Amino acid sequence: MMQPSILETMERKSFADMHCSVAQCLEVVGEWWSMLIVRDAFLGVTRFDQFQERLGISRNILKQRLGNLIDHGVLEKVPYSDHPPRHEYRLTAKGQDLSPIVTTMRQWGDKYAAPDGPPVQVVHEGCGKVFHAEMTCSNCGERVLAREVRVVPGPGDLDRLLDIRGK
Repeated sequence: MMQPSILETMERKSFADMHCSVAQCLEVVGEWWSMLIVRDAFLGVTRFDQFQERLGISRNILKQRLGNLIDHGVLEKVPYSDHPPRHEYRLTAKGQDLSPIVTTMRQWGDKYAAPDGPPVQVVHEGCGKVFHAEMTCSNCGERVLAREVRVVPGPGDLDRLLDIRGK
């Protein structure tokens, strides 16, 4: 079991006032336990004790992180027993939409941090093959590489994110 660290009690900066979609995503799932909880939810974990045992996280931190994910609509708390009262934690549609993020993080970890090979592999049920997600253009269907895109201001760019010269 993992030991609690000083990091569990440190306050982190809030990104709530930043007009940046990345910052807003981090506000909800940017804390490392939260992403591991989401990862485990995708793997089929639903019960508090399962999360606690798999992650080695303290019960109070787990309770806080689950509460935050519920408050932000990523998980929902669903009763499965009245006596005693017990709940499962299930991904909502908003939580399911984190699948590409978890997949990309897993693939990055497989490539750069898994010297013995991927700990898990994802199989496409349609063809039965292990797959690797790739970004494609929603308009033309071509594969998109980071060096082949250009970022332009969007309608919500209230903080002028692209103004890197500080004007």
